[in-house]
Amino acid sequence: MKARVTWVEGRTFLGESGSGHAVVMDGAPEHGGRNLGVRPMEMLLLGLGGCTTFDVVMILEKAREPVADCRVEVEAERAETDPKVFTRIRMRYIVSGRGLDRVKVERAVALSKEKYCSASIMLGKVAEITAEIEVVEPA
Repeated sequence: MKARVTWVEGRTFLGESGSGHAVVMDGAPEHGGRNLGVRPMEMLLLGLGGCTTFDVVMILEKAREPVADCRVEVEAERAETDPKVFTRIRMRYIVSGRGLDRVKVERAVALSKEKYCSASIMLGKVAEITAEIEVVEPA
């Protein structure tokens, strides 16, 4: 796996993935940025959210569960001094589908956190990660 990050100007950077996709990252104005893109540390949370949501959907589909929507809201606290690593990460999964089995949803989340999601496992070595699960029956 490869990636390249190129400085554009000021605190703006262009990140390019080995798979050929790009994302703009920028700093906050109080740090010299122009607010043109996502913050680099936010990218870590987005990666975590993408990794675990990918897992949960795949696990539920393999279990033939009628998953219609899945999202995770990720909120993190950081250390007050440098390096300002994540110390706590709260993940709130909202999974919907007609007749979803809550036990299977909980198992999918647990499997992602403990076995499949590389981002969760890595970040879990420095931060306490908690999960809340909401199963929604569509109207």
